[in-house]
Amino acid sequence: MSIGKTWRGQRAALLAAALAQMALFPADVRASGEQRSWEDPERRGPDICGGTTRLLFEACELDSRDDERVSFAICRNVSERQEAEACLLAAREARREAFATCRAVRNARGEVCEALGRGAYDPVLDPANFVSRIDNPYAPFPPGAFREYEKKTAAGLERIRIEVLPETREILGVEVTTLRDTVTLDGVLVEDTLDWLAQDVHGNVWYFGEISQSFDEGLLANLDGSFEAGKGGAKAGFWIKAAPKVGELYRQEWALGNAEDVVEVVSVDARDTDVPFRENGSGPVLKTRDFTPLSPGIVEYKYYVPGVGFALEVDPETGERLELIDYGPR
Repeated sequence: MSIGKTWRGQRAALLAAALAQMALFPADVRASGEQRSWEDPERRGPDICGGTTRLLFEACELDSRDDERVSFAICRNVSERQEAEACLLAAREARREAFATCRAVRNARGEVCEALGRGAYDPVLDPANFVSRIDNPYAPFPPGAFREYEKKTAAGLERIRIEVLPETREILGVEVTTLRDTVTLDGVLVEDTLDWLAQDVHGNVWYFGEISQSFDEGLLANLDGSFEAGKGGAKAGFWIKAAPKVGELYRQEWALGNAEDVVEVVSVDARDTDVPFRENGSGPVLKTRDFTPLSPGIVEYKYYVPGVGFALEVDPETGERLELIDYGPR
């Protein structure tokens, strides 16, 4: 295990301990404490979202400095002078780039705060308010359902298969459905993910987490993006709403620094492009703008056909289209 991963693991353990300690105190006691330094006294209430953004920015800069110091230590053990100097220059440049990324992510998080409000993100999930089925028209996932997609990219032909597995599990007291999402590039497996979803009594589909495995030349490369609601401070978000409204934004996932996808509803009757399996070729289609402050500037537009589900994804920068080519049951 590398030094960086070990240190991140230690910080994760400290966070888990802090969360466990916080749980010892009733919510009303925690809420009635004195104002903290990261709260904005000029506002009518604490700016929890903005304070969270500032703390994460500070953590990002500290992490960048930590990486720079580790690189400096490596450079000190390079005997050849010119090579050592090049090593130090590269470490300083990497830190400058990392700082720039920290600032960009901070600004993107700030924009999300402006759009979603300054309060804490703390959805209340009552297991009694969830049902065993997932039949939201924009995300119908009955037992045995599958979806197959294709996208032509500069790297090759990407294929995605999503299938509903028979296995369920319990997260935060809610029985969740498991989806398996596999991605191949020219026939070679590059991603294998398990997603956990559940639908509430109102028809909203909630996203409780995922295990995301990325592969490089057949070997497991990382688990980036993996999270589970209720662990390490992670919380569930909306996979899709029951009745999306144009202009609304919502968090789809919330695991700080790891998974922070946000969705904006653009249209409930999108007609700006051809969408596979649109009813009678002209039926209503939901369009969303999906983004994350962790990757500022990167946007995806997704299209959902009622009764079918997710049917198209368009990258506005490259024009690449991920299209639904088959699904079931019909």
